Amino acid sequence: MAGLTTLTSPPLRIYGRSTQLHAIETLLNGVRAGRGGALVLAAAPGFGRTTLLAHAARSFRSSRAGTVLSPRADPAESLIPYSGVHSLWCAGGAPRTPPEEPGALLPAVRDLAGGRPLLVCVDDAHLWDAASRAALGFAARRLEGPHPIGLLLSVAAHRADDPRLAALPVLHLDPLAPPDAAALVDDLTRGGAHPVVHEVVREEILRAAGGNPRLVHDLIADLTPHQLAGRAPLPQRLYEADPSPYDSSPSPYDGGPSPFDGSAPPYADLEPLELPPDTEEFLLLVAAAHEPGAEDAGADADLVLRAGAAAGLHGAAPGAAEAAGIVHRSAGRIRFDTPGLRDALYTGAPPARRRAAHRLLASVLDDGRTPPLLRQLHRALAAEGPDAPLAAALSSAADAPGTAPHAQRAAALSVAADLTRPARERALRRAAAARHARLAGLPGPARDLLGAARSESADARVRGAVELVRGQLALADGPVADAHEALVLAAELLAPHDPDGAREARLCAMAAAWDMGDAAAYLSALGAPPDAAPGPRATGADILAEEYRAAMSDVMRGRLGAASQGLRGVVARGQGADEPTRLLRAGVAALVVGDLAAASRVNARALAAARARGMDIHVPQALEYLAYAELRAGRHARARAHAEEGLRTAGRTGQRNIAAQHHAILALVASVEGEDEAVTAHAAAAARTARPHGLAQAATLAQWALARVDLSRGRAPEAAARLGPVVRPGPRRGHFAVRMLAVPCFVEASFFTGEGEAARGCVAEFAAWAAQGADPQAPAQLARCHALLARPDECDALYTVALARHALVGGDFESARTQLLYGKWLRRRRRPGEARGLLRDALVSFERCGARAWAGQARAELRATGEARTAEPPGGLSLLTPQQLRIARCVAEGATNREVARRLSLSPRTVDHHLRNVFALLGVRSRVELSRLVARSEQHTTHDEP
Repeated sequence: MAGLTTLTSPPLRIYGRSTQLHAIETLLNGVRAGRGGALVLAAAPGFGRTTLLAHAARSFRSSRAGTVLSPRADPAESLIPYSGVHSLWCAGGAPRTPPEEPGALLPAVRDLAGGRPLLVCVDDAHLWDAASRAALGFAARRLEGPHPIGLLLSVAAHRADDPRLAALPVLHLDPLAPPDAAALVDDLTRGGAHPVVHEVVREEILRAAGGNPRLVHDLIADLTPHQLAGRAPLPQRLYEADPSPYDSSPSPYDGGPSPFDGSAPPYADLEPLELPPDTEEFLLLVAAAHEPGAEDAGADADLVLRAGAAAGLHGAAPGAAEAAGIVHRSAGRIRFDTPGLRDALYTGAPPARRRAAHRLLASVLDDGRTPPLLRQLHRALAAEGPDAPLAAALSSAADAPGTAPHAQRAAALSVAADLTRPARERALRRAAAARHARLAGLPGPARDLLGAARSESADARVRGAVELVRGQLALADGPVADAHEALVLAAELLAPHDPDGAREARLCAMAAAWDMGDAAAYLSALGAPPDAAPGPRATGADILAEEYRAAMSDVMRGRLGAASQGLRGVVARGQGADEPTRLLRAGVAALVVGDLAAASRVNARALAAARARGMDIHVPQALEYLAYAELRAGRHARARAHAEEGLRTAGRTGQRNIAAQHHAILALVASVEGEDEAVTAHAAAAARTARPHGLAQAATLAQWALARVDLSRGRAPEAAARLGPVVRPGPRRGHFAVRMLAVPCFVEASFFTGEGEAARGCVAEFAAWAAQGADPQAPAQLARCHALLARPDECDALYTVALARHALVGGDFESARTQLLYGKWLRRRRRPGEARGLLRDALVSFERCGARAWAGQARAELRATGEARTAEPPGGLSLLTPQQLRIARCVAEGATNREVARRLSLSPRTVDHHLRNVFALLGVRSRVELSRLVARSEQHTTHDEP
């Protein structure tokens, strides 16, 4: 019946539990010194209560001060009175009959101790029967005194207020703080085949675990070395993990029951509930009522209560479930408190009971007030086998226009496929379910559904539908050449059966060719123009797609002037849409034509539309285009905020290719701000995906970012060596759409290495490109390039033209670079008085946009002209990175970490991490000290500005 719990030595040190370890050691020292005492550790599953008991037992044994008893409960006998007390007595090896009265336990344990120190560790004491818990509490409250007995208990978090254990000191184990969780991840991943876990993977593990140490262990154990190193896709369950009982916004499926998600729940060893049958039935209704794709996790409380009333469940059942700490109600929803419990309840119930629960929910939903999809889904889940009419009704409800989340539609179509006998029809429904799963940001389930569809039918339409979704998935996370081929094949297969699907496949094939930087493949994907213009019955999407195709055909053939009108028409037509894909194409058109204001506006609308429609797959793409627009407009802080959010959402939706694009953007932003380590890290992260997946655009931007760092640090030869292959003809030539953006940096680097003549060919090509109006900054940059390569008597006029053009379009960073170069030229021409004004203006502009390294160049040049006041502001703020400085200023204004996170589009954990570093760098110990230091520094800067 009972035995000893195995308390083994943990392989790793304990993180983030200093308070609990101190309290335990205090208890143990008291027992060693002859004083009794008790302590209760309360935590949710996985938070380390068993580990702490093991630590206590090991510490007490190692001191050789006395004996350790570790009785365990047998859940199968949890209703037998005093079964827990019997286990304690048997663990002590006593020859006589165990006591069966609460008050008899204390003298019995004193007898076991025999006058020597004794530590009793009771793990999961909430599993003991009520009589045994009462006896434990009675004994624990009377341990004070000359008897050296320590009682250390652990209980589940929701049983911490057990009245039988009242008045005992309780220590709660909260989620690990971010630095402690990060240290645990590093410890677990150290010493393997890939000792350094990839930065993005590490962040996703920390996000998914939510400070739960056991979940950190489980998530890492499930990852292969290649996944840990960032060289293989992460499993979808990592993004759907329910991190913590304190997290009120888990993933749409909340761990199950997804009809197509076979991932195991985080915890499989949950304790018995010991609840009345009515309460258990109520909890099964709650588990069944959770909606796939619901915006808020949990079940509709009104629906569950009405279903419970219809079933004749006792009215006290909901209250009993809440009182037991299993569920809680808030904002009209019912949620489970313990991770994995909902899935365990649902999957552990017999199929007949699950079907009955869904049948009951469907009957309550037949009131005309509920969306048909949800009602039909519960009806289908109650079915006992294939049912053609029910499958057709469910498919129709899933395909109907409306606001149902795509994850819910995917679940409905998957269930409809299970109810369908004909293989072709079943496969088409699985392919449709995969399409919706992809749109919901669930690539893992989407791939599983595609595999099932492919195995069920070889029909051309099925193959086309499968290849379309497969190509779209590969476009987001895979070699883009493979995506291009799959999408071209999909267009050919779907053309006779599904013209809309064929058009979508061609547009996606164009996007794949763009990412590859393959102009010929892009033109091939465009296909031949239609024989006639869209007819009178053509939809807005048809017209927009054809206008986009025609305009991009001109772009790819080098006719930007002819393409301009068509692209502007696409922008005008698309910006009034409310469908994310149409808005995204309009946003691309605005970027290509160089209308950055429209690009910011349209892509922001696309982002809002994707979020509103639950199309999570489009959120990282919208953030990418929005970040590009802000970056090209010179608004680097906004670009960084969008790219950081895009990086997180790309990870959560399994889109490594888009994550690489965001890394490239962040590298460019960091190259402006002078964060050399960040540039190197982001450029390397972009390259790790760009190289194997063929992402020419991300690779080009990463090289440009590294070259800008070289230029900012005065390493012109290195910058020229990086950019030469990118901007010149040859096999390593950069992406056709972005290589021209790097030409001004290459010209500058070539000039300072004494090889300016070698850059003249690139300047001629840049001039032709600038004349087409694709980039507002290009005319000013062209004049700057000409000034760098001109004769001395021409330079003044060309720099003046460049500055005048900068004034027309704005942009602090590019304008300041021209001022810096002009100031350098004037100083070397022995005209220091004229140089100072330009260099001061450059310094102010660089500081305003956070370009620290470039500001350092401007200060050095000012000092060389004899300028007296060129020192950096005192006070230590110069030690901070731009990101740290922004956070420090927000905190100095009185903002909390969460408020700073919202303001800067960061996670609270990121803010906490940076703030710790700020405190360490500045040598402050409180937010008040930080506020005073920032105020002094800002005041000094204001008074000393030239």
